[in-house]
Amino acid sequence: MSTPEEASLIHDWAEEGPRRAQWPRHVMIDDETLRDGLQSPSVTDPPVETKLQILHLMESLGIETADVGLPGAGTRQQEAVLLLCREIAQHRMRIRANCAARTLIVDIRPIAEATQLTGVPIETCLFIGSSPIRQYAEEWELDDILRHSREAIAFAVREGLEVMYVTEDTVRSSPDHLRILLTAAVEEGAKRLCLCDTCGTATPDAVYNLVTWVKELLNAIGSPDIGIDWHGHRDRGLDLANTLAAIEAGASRVHGTALGIGERVGNTPIEQLLVNLKLLDIRTDDLTRLPEYVELVSRVTQVPIPVNTPIVGNDAFRTATGVHAAAVIKAQKRGHTWLADRIYSGVPAAWIGRTQKIEIGPMSGNSNVQYYLASHGMPVTPELTKRIIDQAKKSRRLLTDADVLEIVRDFSR
Repeated sequence: MSTPEEASLIHDWAEEGPRRAQWPRHVMIDDETLRDGLQSPSVTDPPVETKLQILHLMESLGIETADVGLPGAGTRQQEAVLLLCREIAQHRMRIRANCAARTLIVDIRPIAEATQLTGVPIETCLFIGSSPIRQYAEEWELDDILRHSREAIAFAVREGLEVMYVTEDTVRSSPDHLRILLTAAVEEGAKRLCLCDTCGTATPDAVYNLVTWVKELLNAIGSPDIGIDWHGHRDRGLDLANTLAAIEAGASRVHGTALGIGERVGNTPIEQLLVNLKLLDIRTDDLTRLPEYVELVSRVTQVPIPVNTPIVGNDAFRTATGVHAAAVIKAQKRGHTWLADRIYSGVPAAWIGRTQKIEIGPMSGNSNVQYYLASHGMPVTPELTKRIIDQAKKSRRLLTDADVLEIVRDFSR
């Protein structure tokens, strides 16, 4: 948290004017990395031993729930679910497990068996398509969807499973159909409703309207305590904005994946979600292990982290621009780490265990070089500074440590 003096240095237009969001005090996060994330066409499914590491990193970040798989997909998935749930039980982890399932008994039964074998409660996320376009393509009638939903939820509840009912493609579903399906789900015992932007088509206004409408529906049927989840995809690049709109409208749990991996171009990136919720004072998690979490997922799924990825990309807290670097350096010289971490950064690097990095390139000034030399224990002289600047201006890229060291050695000869 900033001091009153520090807060006075940054004017927040979100706190002034006609549009002012009303944020909740807390919102839960469901991590879909180990299920929806692994549906990306480009990922490598990691071994279960690595999934256990990922689960512990989720725990360290304060994430409340994790989708540990779809055991109805086969033996390998069933074995992974069992091992992940046993890990939760053995280490008395706070994180809670859930599993995806179609609205079919054959998908639900392995989840019930996993709960019986491990003693770990597993929330069952029963999904079925609800939009007109999906109904048309599948040649489904609403009555068929309704019957499958009722039967599946009732079976899961009889098996002692807590149910979240998931309407795929909710954002393109009609209110008349949603009213029937969601009401039936609550009647059969579902404790949560998950609203999905399965194809990444929604805008923030659409999400806000949808979540608000569902809240009103739940109030109207006398079930205001039913939880609302939001699950969004990033096909239009509106994933994070849509998730924030869902939270503003009243969603009590939102979904994401590490690096945003998932179907097609993926889901809401969990690292961006966690940091933004902390910036909005909605969550107060310790995020120092966030880079470790994302880097592990990146390595084992073989999905590279682009250098310009917010928060975890290599360039997130680097600068070689003279004006930017000079401002950061001035703040550091004053011993004002809070200021140095924010003067040219919308995310405090210290939150995730990183620091602002000053480097040397074609757009650098003397301050970049002087800071670099001093921080590396090298002599800081006008002549050496000029020599390095001259070389940097001729370069088409940033100078590496080896480049600078070679210039220093040549100068000292």
